[in-house]
Amino acid sequence: MRINVLTEKTRAAFCALFKEYYDELDCGEDTDHLLDEYVLADFDAQLLKIAVAEVDEVCGFVIYQTDSIENEWCLREGMGTVRELYVRPRFRGKGCGGALLAYAEDRFKDGGVKRVYVLPADGTQGFFISAGYAESDEYCEDTDCNFFYKEL
Repeated sequence: MRINVLTEKTRAAFCALFKEYYDELDCGEDTDHLLDEYVLADFDAQLLKIAVAEVDEVCGFVIYQTDSIENEWCLREGMGTVRELYVRPRFRGKGCGGALLAYAEDRFKDGGVKRVYVLPADGTQGFFISAGYAESDEYCEDTDCNFFYKEL
């Protein structure tokens, strides 16, 4: 498995995977609009980072950032946040998600970030707990879940 920063070469595969992810979440969102106006625009502006995992094909991604007032999504200024993490179903349970999470955490450490948070989707809390995150009592109304924190 290889994990690399999103490039022009992997961009189309990432977009297709992002659409799969939102279909699985069943959010009813316009993914083309989300990708064009927010995700890719913020990536191109270097407000967030995207890395993709490849095993013969792009099989997962992680979207992460260090919260800053320049970002629309800034809940904990100066902290790292893993905004989205997705692995295609047939690649789950094979270490891909853990490798993507570790990749983002390593980039945070390289940037001097000491604490990371996630707002896990239903059913993913156990994954983050197994990776060293602890659930807090702090609730996020936007995502309807509690904050999970990890000290790096």
